[in-house]
Amino acid sequence: MSSPAELCLLFADVAGSTRLYETVGDAEALRAVERCLSVMRRVTESYRGRVIKTIGDEVMCAFASAEAGMQAASEMQQRISELPPLGSIQLAIRVGFHFGPVVEVDGDLFGDTVNTAARMAGLARANQIFTTQATVDALPELLRASTRDLDAFSVKGKANDVQVFEVIWQENSELTMKVQASAQFRRAAVTRLKLRLQGIEMVLDASSPPLVMGREAGCGLVVRDTHASRQHARIERQRDKFVLFDQSTNGTYLKIGNEQAVLRHEMMPLQGAGLIGFGQSVDDAGSEALQFAIITQE
Repeated sequence: MSSPAELCLLFADVAGSTRLYETVGDAEALRAVERCLSVMRRVTESYRGRVIKTIGDEVMCAFASAEAGMQAASEMQQRISELPPLGSIQLAIRVGFHFGPVVEVDGDLFGDTVNTAARMAGLARANQIFTTQATVDALPELLRASTRDLDAFSVKGKANDVQVFEVIWQENSELTMKVQASAQFRRAAVTRLKLRLQGIEMVLDASSPPLVMGREAGCGLVVRDTHASRQHARIERQRDKFVLFDQSTNGTYLKIGNEQAVLRHEMMPLQGAGLIGFGQSVDDAGSEALQFAIITQE
């Protein structure tokens, strides 16, 4: 075991790979994933980083500095965005990185820095790069200008909220519009969360207590799905966001647009509108999936 050293740990994975396999078939999807991993490996090496390991469609890399990690993350996104689509599916990745002390054992890396980097990747969506306040503080001033403060998030394994930043890697007019829209959204106050489940409707606002959902009769929202746990999940207000927490045996499925994430004793902020599945995917749940929509007001 080596003594702790400061490194930038980066995780990147192919977004929507499950849908990719379902749409184009195993063989073609596997080739596409391997192509993405190959691109990420070459980018890592070009910034003098090293690939620690790959797990399925995910790569874990280490860099000597936060600067190298951010530059590599941005180039990974750029290179993947330039790959040709597979039919109607555009290949995309999500990236998270964090700079801090790590311990190396037999070529693998361990410690809180590794866990935090993985959580950043878990919070990001397709085409996004997330990092932390501590990492941004370690960047040169010029690179800090290419980040934007999102908010403080509750992160599994952390006693205190973590201030999360997004890295701006696209330099075009479309990005400018997205940044402006994002800034406008952050200024907007999330006033209500509308929920609908099999004819039952309810609305949460800033004064609402945490809503527990599950099969138990005492839950604020009783879920009939047999895949659900007795107290499966909860939704609570954190600052100006409504956040979904999984506390189940089989996991909570969150689908927004075409992207579906599985939470296993994790949390995720609710955005826009979508569906929540209790213990099974939203597609399998059908009418037993919970519909939600966030209502904002300037």
